[in-house]
Amino acid sequence: MSGEMATMATTLTHRAFSTPGSASGGNVLEQLLAKARPLVMGVLNVTPDSFSDGGRYLDPQAAIAHARRLAADGADILDVGAESTRPYGGAVRISIEEERARLAPVLSDVIALGVPVSIDTLKAAIAAWALDLGAAIVNDVWGLQGDADMARVVAEHQAPIVIMHNRETADPAIDIVADVTDFFRRSLDIAARAGIPRERIVLDPGIGFGKTVEQSLICIARLDAWRDCGAPLLVGASRKHFIHSVSPSDPMDRLGGSLAAHLLAVENGAVIVRVHDVAATTQALAVASAIRGAR
Repeated sequence: MSGEMATMATTLTHRAFSTPGSASGGNVLEQLLAKARPLVMGVLNVTPDSFSDGGRYLDPQAAIAHARRLAADGADILDVGAESTRPYGGAVRISIEEERARLAPVLSDVIALGVPVSIDTLKAAIAAWALDLGAAIVNDVWGLQGDADMARVVAEHQAPIVIMHNRETADPAIDIVADVTDFFRRSLDIAARAGIPRERIVLDPGIGFGKTVEQSLICIARLDAWRDCGAPLLVGASRKHFIHSVSPSDPMDRLGGSLAAHLLAVENGAVIVRVHDVAATTQALAVASAIRGAR
């Protein structure tokens, strides 16, 4: 199948999924989970400074082309962000105006591909704007505990929300599992008070964010600690620094470590994995599933 035909086929497949603002309504997260297999969220960074691919997709046409490629490779969700959060420090905060200016030439075209789009942002104003354009999900790396208006925006748009654990700084002395659990409880309480139902929530332990290397490894190994929270789990380990600590490598050379981390995350309860390398990840997940099915 040609690249163009593959993209068309992927688009037609995904058009069955509604967004919060679509006429048909419905919960896009519920529809995605009904696939009853691990879901792959493809990363699209429209930034000059993301830790692994900053600047590669700052040009709108390059970004849209990459989104098409992620969709053709099998992404179930496209996660679009225009402000780098750089889990290991050094991120530069940008204004609402600059973030919107980076997204505006890209977001509508990416949404038009028909794959559910999540908006990766810290700002409620950007989330509201993106949801009004047709984005389906909000991915908040401060888990409703950053921008005080985020919960209201998510609730009013009836959008699913990814609640990610975060800390300002890593503290090697803490029990990271307990810290993540307490954070999730606070975020779930905020969500409940805002009127966000549990079935629209995804929990992400935030690999690399405010964590030591050892704590990131623990979060993947101990994912089962959060299975009782009543929400699907997402893990984003793609190209993260903890891989380098195990096997020294540059971010673009961490595919093997990313695949290993995500396969084990799925074994430990992750339902969604957030990745840069969609084709390799979908293949790895399919082969792992086939092997399990042959037991």
